[in-house]
Amino acid sequence: MRKQLCDALVARSADQRMVFLTGDLGFMALEPLQAAMGERFINAGVAEQNMVSVAAAMAREGLDPWVYSIAPFCYARPFEQIRNDVAFHNLPVKLIGNGGGYGYGVMGPTHHAIEDYGVLLTLPNMRAFVPAFDEDVPETIARAGDSGPAYVRLGRGEPPAGYAVPAYAPWRQLTAGAGVVVVAAGPLAGTYIEPFTALPEAMRPNLWAVAELPLTHNPPPAALLKQLARSGALCVVEEHVQRGGLGGELALMALEQHWPVDQFHHLFARAHHYAAYGSQTYLRAQSGLDPASVLRAVAPALRTAV
Repeated sequence: MRKQLCDALVARSADQRMVFLTGDLGFMALEPLQAAMGERFINAGVAEQNMVSVAAAMAREGLDPWVYSIAPFCYARPFEQIRNDVAFHNLPVKLIGNGGGYGYGVMGPTHHAIEDYGVLLTLPNMRAFVPAFDEDVPETIARAGDSGPAYVRLGRGEPPAGYAVPAYAPWRQLTAGAGVVVVAAGPLAGTYIEPFTALPEAMRPNLWAVAELPLTHNPPPAALLKQLARSGALCVVEEHVQRGGLGGELALMALEQHWPVDQFHHLFARAHHYAAYGSQTYLRAQSGLDPASVLRAVAPALRTAV
């Protein structure tokens, strides 16, 4: 999604209030943005805490600062500065973390970002944007740009070949059938389209992609709740740890609003450490986030649907 990010920010950079700060990253990807912004493109170096505090000061002065790094260095290292300087003052600093989830798989746990939006959403005024497809990035940047403090979690779009990506929305239904409701956060959703579509309609899950958190800003649509009332089964899938994630938020909402959920499954990133490291696809499978594992998890409900 870095090319789409660069293009979206270049388009936005005509606003002279915009400032872009990078933690010594973005080479071979963000040069067009650097050329467009000139001195407003700032390499803050390997100093993420300082970078966030400087961005907060810029926002306080009326500028529009965007902060970029790989995901764990964007939210974990400068967490105190995000908390104290940005969130507590409700300053419109935009944090862009590249490689969300297991995106930097082979580089190990220091580079995994599997607790990112959960951690940040504990802070006041914070919003998180998790685009599912490359095509989502321009609208994501526009919507994040109109909010207060925000975190944009970038990955890579993974739809099937030839798939026509639907227009952006916080909630989108990607497959339709008479089966269970599956809700996936961000790019994971694209990996389930093809195997779900291959199932008979009577068993096919209703797959929904979520791209914005917390859900208080964008509650589930009526169509999803109607499907849930019919199937009684909900499966939430996210490349994020169990605590603080989308699954917990949906489960709490279901309890508070008395949703007709008889079966609830939550599939999540199970560990930072593994005996061996590999690609993002490999680590997803280790956590049971691959399509085959999801289908196994909801198999009883699929049989009930027939």
